[in-house]
Amino acid sequence: MSQEGGLYEKEPPIPPNEYVRVKHTVLREFISKIFVAAGLSSNDSWVVADVLVTADLMGISSHGVQRVRRYIDGLLHCCVNPKPKIRVVRDFGATALIDADNGLGHVAGVKAVEVAIEKAKRYGVSLVLVKNSHHYGIAGYYSLRAVEKGFIGISATNSEKLVAYVNTTTRSLGTNPIAVGIPRKTPPPILFDAATSIVPVGKIEVYAKMGRKVPEGWVIDFEGRMLSGDAAEILSEIRAGRASILPLGGLGEEFGGHKGSGLAFIIDVISGVLSGAAWGLHVRYTVDTAPANVGHSFAVIDIDAFIPKEEFYERIESYIDELKSLKKHPSADRIWIPGEKAWNTMMTRLQIGIPVHIKVCEELNLIAKNLGINEKLCDLNKS
Repeated sequence: MSQEGGLYEKEPPIPPNEYVRVKHTVLREFISKIFVAAGLSSNDSWVVADVLVTADLMGISSHGVQRVRRYIDGLLHCCVNPKPKIRVVRDFGATALIDADNGLGHVAGVKAVEVAIEKAKRYGVSLVLVKNSHHYGIAGYYSLRAVEKGFIGISATNSEKLVAYVNTTTRSLGTNPIAVGIPRKTPPPILFDAATSIVPVGKIEVYAKMGRKVPEGWVIDFEGRMLSGDAAEILSEIRAGRASILPLGGLGEEFGGHKGSGLAFIIDVISGVLSGAAWGLHVRYTVDTAPANVGHSFAVIDIDAFIPKEEFYERIESYIDELKSLKKHPSADRIWIPGEKAWNTMMTRLQIGIPVHIKVCEELNLIAKNLGINEKLCDLNKS
């Protein structure tokens, strides 16, 4: 998935007592072995590992290898099918509906975006929906699959209820991310990838493992009071169903909470209601007692169906140049286009390795040991 490249920027040194730096190929192979041991095929295991490692390469640790435990628990203990028969159940012109057969979303997502790309080649645009799936990692991974082929790619998904709809206190929406990838003549591509909540729950998971505190403004309890402090305690409240993450924009309408929750609702309608998957209150957690029935959506646009690609590239570069030449705010380091920071981080980490928090490393080593893998990801004694 990831392209090799030169060192774009120097990454700050990592605290040696908190992180170890692991080569991306080593990390991907180790994670893939874990999923093979949990029952996935070698090809499906590589797909899942590549999605997770790509997230870490891009600096999105909330959706990286720290999420392995979540998927393994679902595969081993309850409700995720390790050998799904993913199939197209409806096929009409530029559209298709895919049944993921209760497998991991990463595998279904890759199949769906490949179908969407082929349809866009024929029809100029496409829309492919997925039902009966699970969490699929970073939405941007699938958009970039389309970008690699020279297309515009759009990906969105619903997810388990974690977020309070505007002017409510209880959980009713998922973090429901959306990603749009746009190719350029030379890298980095444009990539907008964001949850429709103020933060993804994975960020709170990372904070909990790191012993960090959650700031006020992310989470409320069911009485509507702001929660802040120890991330592990707040995560426990969320998992117990006693707290909610706020939508993008924050509490109420004054700063735009209605915009974040409204966008999440629309993504849920397309990915969940229209696909035949679950929506809102009915989407389950990956390690719940029943299948999650997550829904995804993928759209692909062939640029040449609207404008010659070379002309599009020239126009998009003119737009970017205009943005880059604007007067910079005094407190800003530079003017970024969407996805540029993540791309630079990826190019750097492809060369010098991915920083993996020691607690994540310990957890991965334990998972591997419990699955009969006699290897360790990193030598923690040297950390």
